[in-house]
Amino acid sequence: MKIKFLFFILNTVFVLSSYSQMNKESREKIKTLKVAYLTEQLSLTAKEAEKFWPLYNIYYDKQRDLRNSSRNEIRKLVSSRGSIDSIKNTDAKHLIELKLKNDKAIYQAEQDFVDNVSKIISYKKIMKLQIAEREFARQLMRKYRKGRK
Repeated sequence: MKIKFLFFILNTVFVLSSYSQMNKESREKIKTLKVAYLTEQLSLTAKEAEKFWPLYNIYYDKQRDLRNSSRNEIRKLVSSRGSIDSIKNTDAKHLIELKLKNDKAIYQAEQDFVDNVSKIISYKKIMKLQIAEREFARQLMRKYRKGRK
C-alpha cells in the first residue's frame, strides 16, 4: 500500500513538474483562458467578478503553494537518494505525513474560500465552479495529449 501511495505521489510529481516547466507565457495564456471559461460557466456579473476573482486568486495561489511544497520536498528527497527504492521507511513516513498535513491545509483553504465567496455568489454557483474547474482541467489535458500525438 505504501509503495502504491509513493508511486502515486511520484507520478503526480513528474506529471505536474512538466506543467511547472512551461514558460511563463504559456501559464499566463492558460490562466487567461481559465478565467474566461470560469466566468462564462458561472455567468458572473461584472459586480460579482470584481469581488470574486481576487478571492479566487488568493485561494488558488495558496493551494498551488501547498501542493508545490509537497512536490518539492518529495522531489528533493528522491533525487538525493537516487530512487524511490533507496528511500528509508522513516523518510517515506515523513513524506506521507507532510502530504496529509498539506491536504488538511488545502481543505481548510477551500473551506475558507467557500465561506468567503458565498457572500458574493450563490452556493449553486460555487458548485458550478467546482464542476467547471474539473472540466477545464480535462479539456486542457485533452488538448495537451492531442498536441503530443
